Amino acid sequence: MSRDALAPSYDAGGLAGVLPRVAASLGALSLPEHWQPADALPPARQAIVVLADGFGAELLRRRSGHAPFLRAVLNDQPDDVPRALTAGFPSTTATSMGTFGTGLPPGAHGLVGYQLRIPGTDRLFNELDWIDGPDPLQWQPHPTIFERVAAAGTPVTMVGPGKFDGSGLTRAALRGARFAGARDLPTAVDAALAAVRADDRSLVYLYWGAIDSTGHQFGCESWQWGDAVEAFDGEMRRLARSLPGGTSLTVTADHGMIDLPDSAKVDVVDEPELTDGVAIVGGEMRAAHLYCRPGAAADVHAAWETRFGDDAWVMSRESAVAAGLFGSVADSVLPRIGDVVVAMRGVVGAYDSRVMRPRVSSLIGQHGSLTDAEQLVPMIHLRAH
Repeated sequence: MSRDALAPSYDAGGLAGVLPRVAASLGALSLPEHWQPADALPPARQAIVVLADGFGAELLRRRSGHAPFLRAVLNDQPDDVPRALTAGFPSTTATSMGTFGTGLPPGAHGLVGYQLRIPGTDRLFNELDWIDGPDPLQWQPHPTIFERVAAAGTPVTMVGPGKFDGSGLTRAALRGARFAGARDLPTAVDAALAAVRADDRSLVYLYWGAIDSTGHQFGCESWQWGDAVEAFDGEMRRLARSLPGGTSLTVTADHGMIDLPDSAKVDVVDEPELTDGVAIVGGEMRAAHLYCRPGAAADVHAAWETRFGDDAWVMSRESAVAAGLFGSVADSVLPRIGDVVVAMRGVVGAYDSRVMRPRVSSLIGQHGSLTDAEQLVPMIHLRAH
C-alpha cells in the first residue's frame, strides 16, 4: 500500500474511542488498560455526543468560515488533545456507525461495507437501508456502548429522525438507547437538552444527517454545503450555551467526503476486463469489495491494478486484513470482505450499474476510501461549568 494511505486507528485515536471515552467520563465504563492517561476526558455528570454525518475534519479545516463557533472551540482545545480522528475503513456510514456504536473495529462488529455479499449466498445486502437483511442481532452480536452504559445504570437517549427508530442499522449498531424523534435540527437540540435535564446523570446521542445529504446532492464544495454547515454551527452554539452545568458536549462525524464528477465514475459494465472473474461487485464507488469466482482473485487483482494504477490501492483480502484496515478480523466476518478490496486514491470511482442504484451512482459527494478527506473526522469537546 502506498505511503499516503491513512491507516485507521481503532482506539482512542479513532472514532471507535469516542463513546468509550465519553462513557468513562461519566463513570459508566472503564477505559481499556492499555490506553494512555491522556486519553481520558474530564469528568462530567451529563454528556451529549453529536454525530454530524459527512462532516469531515479536512472539510471543516478548509471551509471553517462556515463554522465559526466550532472552529473557535476546536482552536481552544489543548494542544495535546487530537483535533481529528480516523473514521475507520471503509469510511462509510454503516461501517462507521458500527465502529462508533460498539467501540470495536469493523473486523469485530462485522459491518464492513455499504453493500456486502452475505456469506454462502450470491446476494448483496445493503447495510445502510437493511432491506431484507439478516437479523441485526445475529449480524452484529456484540453489546453496544449504549447497552453497556444503560446496564451500568446511566440512562441513554438517542435523538434523530423517526425513521431510524428500530431500523436494522440502529438495532445492529446503536441499540440500547431510548429513542426521541426529531423532525429538524432545532427540535433535535431541544430534545437533547430535555433529555439531560430529565436525569441527574445521562448520556445523550444526537445524529444529524443534513450535511451529508447536501454534500451528496450538491457536492461538498457547493454553497449549499456551506449553508448546511452554517445552520449546524448555529445550533451547536445554541446547544453549548444551553448546557446545564457539569455537562459535556462532544461533536464528531462518521466520515468526510470528496466531490466526484460523472466523468470520473467508471461503470465496470462498460469495461469487461474489470468484470472478468468477478461474481459480484460490492462495497461502494470509493471502496469496492470484489467477490471473485473460484481461482480468479489473482487475475482480478491484476486487472484492477492495471486499470487504475496509482489512482487506487488494490489489495487482496489477506493483505487488507494484514494491513489492519479492518482491525482484528473475526473468523465469522472474514468471508464478508471481498476477495479483492479496492480503495480509491485519486479522483475516481468504480461501480457496477447492475447492482448500484442510479440515485446512488449519480451523487456528486462520495466517500469510503483511505484519503485524509474521507478518513479524518473532527473531535470537538467542551464542558459547561
